[in-house]
Amino acid sequence: MLLLQNARIASENSPVLVESDVLIIEGIIQEIGTSLAIPEGARVIDARGRVLMPGMFDAHVHFRAPGFENKETITTGSEAAINGGITGVVMMPNTRPALDSATAIATVLENAKHRARIPVYTSGCVTKNREGEELAEIEGMHRLGVIMLTDDGDTTADPAVLLRAMQYATEFGMFFASHCEVPELAGPRALNEGVMSYRLGIKGSPACAEEIIIDRDIRLARAAGAHVHIQHVSSKMGMETIRWWKSRGDVKVTAEVAPHHLLFTDEHIGDYDTNYKMNPPLRTQADCDALLEGLKEGVFDLIATDHAPHTPFEKAQDFISAPNGITGLDTALVSLHHFFVEPGKFGWDLVVKRYSAEPRRLMGLPVAAIEVGQEANCVLFDTEAETTFTKEFMKSKSQNTPFIDQTLQGRVDMVILGTEILLER
Repeated sequence: MLLLQNARIASENSPVLVESDVLIIEGIIQEIGTSLAIPEGARVIDARGRVLMPGMFDAHVHFRAPGFENKETITTGSEAAINGGITGVVMMPNTRPALDSATAIATVLENAKHRARIPVYTSGCVTKNREGEELAEIEGMHRLGVIMLTDDGDTTADPAVLLRAMQYATEFGMFFASHCEVPELAGPRALNEGVMSYRLGIKGSPACAEEIIIDRDIRLARAAGAHVHIQHVSSKMGMETIRWWKSRGDVKVTAEVAPHHLLFTDEHIGDYDTNYKMNPPLRTQADCDALLEGLKEGVFDLIATDHAPHTPFEKAQDFISAPNGITGLDTALVSLHHFFVEPGKFGWDLVVKRYSAEPRRLMGLPVAAIEVGQEANCVLFDTEAETTFTKEFMKSKSQNTPFIDQTLQGRVDMVILGTEILLER
């Protein structure tokens, strides 16, 4: 039994934080109200001033297993998620071997059952080995519960192959997540094409390399009657393209935005800092501002980190040679509070809706909520405390993040899932 007293409860349905006591017995929320009686034997926590919200859910993470466990494992990745107040994730299938068959999916899911303290789901490939030619074992993966298909990290280059996959998999209720990029245009994918790329003397990646495929894949989904989810949108025009298609109402399209594309621009790269190198690349302040408005407007259905760990050795290479990617699970919730909630750019209701409720809806999962009768799936967040992202604090196996050694306002104090307290500070 656990009684949280005087917590400020956040909901996706209201910007108002409601101060209440919350009684949890055997992993279920039994009572919510003011001045609740303390049951005999209950542990009491004074949560006054702190925010109690549903656990976050990240629908786009790379745990690198199998094949790249030197970067991340299911264990370290899921612990990083807990460290950041996240109680469920969806892994991407660009592993080695790629997750393109029932056998590969079954192995990963079985490992996750034993190595993670939170639910870990996975997507499956569209094509075998993500090569864009032959369809993956779609029906077999569906039987194991996979509903998201993506050749993440690569665009399914042949539109005829993707259209055929959409026509086939939609019959099983599956949907497609698109990493949008024309490789011939993107070039080295080092940074955005513009003033900064010219200043640094590196050939950049134009935003149209992403925007062309956003439009193409939505058109293909419309033709197939499929649901397409656009991943990690980085440009203003990409956001406006999605908004236009949504306004038509004749195609099912959802989209995500990553915290780093809301927070950073190509100007942050400075003296070739590879912690700011990612794909799609950081773009301009005008793009950041447009993405933020798109998130508030609802053009973006969810926030997802695209958590992409790499070893220090890899990121220590020169800017062109270093791999793309940024970690995000340890840092996302605190950074969203520090840069957006605390300054009043948006409220906790948006965070709960876009980083907890909608990602679960996308995956066909029950939505976590602080309500009587619901399983306890919640995060206690201290808005007055601070978090310093030292290497010792981070639970991810890799720390390729611009936030390393930075201190931000806000702290995840407790993570509760069912009958377990997964984290307590």
